Amino acid sequence: MEHKGRTPWPPELSGQLREVDRLRRSGRYEQALARIRQLAEAHPTQLRVLLEMGLTLGIWGRAPAEALPWFDRILAMAPGHLTTRLHRALTLARLGRHAEAVADFNTVESVGHRRLLILHVKRAESLRALDRHAEAERDWTRALAEDPGNPWLLQQRAQARAQLGQLAEAIQDLTDALASEQEESVDPELLRDRGALRARLGDTAGARADFEAGLSCFREGDPPELLDSLRQGLQDTSSPR
Repeated sequence: MEHKGRTPWPPELSGQLREVDRLRRSGRYEQALARIRQLAEAHPTQLRVLLEMGLTLGIWGRAPAEALPWFDRILAMAPGHLTTRLHRALTLARLGRHAEAVADFNTVESVGHRRLLILHVKRAESLRALDRHAEAERDWTRALAEDPGNPWLLQQRAQARAQLGQLAEAIQDLTDALASEQEESVDPELLRDRGALRARLGDTAGARADFEAGLSCFREGDPPELLDSLRQGLQDTSSPR
């Protein structure tokens, strides 16, 4: 019998999908792809099989353009399949199709998906790409409600607030992010960002202190361009006006 348009689940498929996952995780992508393709051809109406086909291509194979038709195929059969809708949104974002991604994220949120943190983070990134900074700031705030004090989320919201001209609020976000880190592992990028915002507000002394601190805690493996920007910021705030 069919239930809500879905065909019954053959019990043997569970073990076969576990084998596909084992192959993926052990680095045997081509074997995993061949196996899941066989299963998709043999079971063209099993949504979970089609979803795993899309995930194998999009995540393990890093081929989002090839994964997207499989997600579309599932949604043509079951428009309310939220997990697929979420993965479609993530795939669209990876392809740079951010307006479509936002629409899919909105659909997922409207129904009440449980994975709200990833939804808010990824939608915020797409909104930023679309220069919709007020909406992005809203989503970073919602993400922080899910994961309070996360320094990376605070940094992202600070960037959105800076784009909106909310410099004092952005500086506070970066201050909170720095306060959440251990002294021996302070991220010089946070200091660089706060220094740049303090300079924009005319706090030259504060900006210079941040650039100096950023240089002192620069770590092996940090990007060279970060070092360059810290040095440039220090030079700019040390120059006579």
